[in-house]
Amino acid sequence: MGRYLIHLTHGDEHEACVRALRAIERYGGHLFTNADWGCKAGVHSGWLIAELDSREQALQMVPPEFRNEASVIELNRFTSDEIRAWVGKLNL
Repeated sequence: MGRYLIHLTHGDEHEACVRALRAIERYGGHLFTNADWGCKAGVHSGWLIAELDSREQALQMVPPEFRNEASVIELNRFTSDEIRAWVGKLNL
């Protein structure tokens, strides 16, 4: 199982925020109870990290009308050894 960052964006007017939040609530708002939103700070995006089987499964969590604009990024962590190996490959 992987960890995925789901990033949703919408327009910067209040109505766009309301439309996005209503769509999420209609589509399955329980999935986004742990989402973080930047709307109140003027960053009209939402972010959710979920443990899922695939990128496609993560994308299916997004309401259909927002899927084309959504970003789904598989997350990973590096060990100290992996960091040293990556740096070594770059000869830095």
